Amino acid sequence: MATPIIAPSILAADFSRLGEEVRAVANADWIHVDIMDGHFVPNLSFGPAITKTVDGITDQVLDVHLMIENPEEWVDQYIDAGADCVIFHVEAADDHVALARHLREKGVRAGFSLKPGTPIEPYLADLRFFDLVLVMSVEPGFGGQSFMPDQLEKVRTLRETIDNNRLTTLIEIDGGISEKTIGQAADAGCDAYVAGSAVYGKDDPAAAVDELRRLATR
Repeated sequence: MATPIIAPSILAADFSRLGEEVRAVANADWIHVDIMDGHFVPNLSFGPAITKTVDGITDQVLDVHLMIENPEEWVDQYIDAGADCVIFHVEAADDHVALARHLREKGVRAGFSLKPGTPIEPYLADLRFFDLVLVMSVEPGFGGQSFMPDQLEKVRTLRETIDNNRLTTLIEIDGGISEKTIGQAADAGCDAYVAGSAVYGKDDPAAAVDELRRLATR
């Protein structure tokens, strides 16, 4: 199995030292950037300007998660800001396949995410249009929530479908990922793991990244 992808979320970083915080996880595979609009989710975070700033700090893959309404109107701004992968919510998109095609035509990876209450089954036939699926194991909008193990059933369904159809779509998980939960997610079939406080809440974020990767290796 491929080496697990660890993607620290800068939502948990100290924004006053953003450059230092990003450089502190130089051993991470991706940097996860959470974008919230205060409408699709009840919180507000940063936008294209911070995404561009992070892109100027690191050459790591920028994994940009749009928790926003009308993602079609905004994706190009994040592509221009340096996103390598753009993940939007199927609940917010008018046509998720058309948006995925647009992202790929622009030269970035296309990903979709879904809230815990949204079933995965209606989207299984469309996996070939996507490079990544992000399973939310908490309600999107705030960091530091408890892991929802029932969401691993979506991961298992995705793993079976992807493997049976010989697809290359990656399965990412976000929400409550820590030393205690990452093994469960790995066993269910995840490829990539978003971790916020489990990385930035530690004295040595780089060591935390290494430990999470070790625990997720199967």
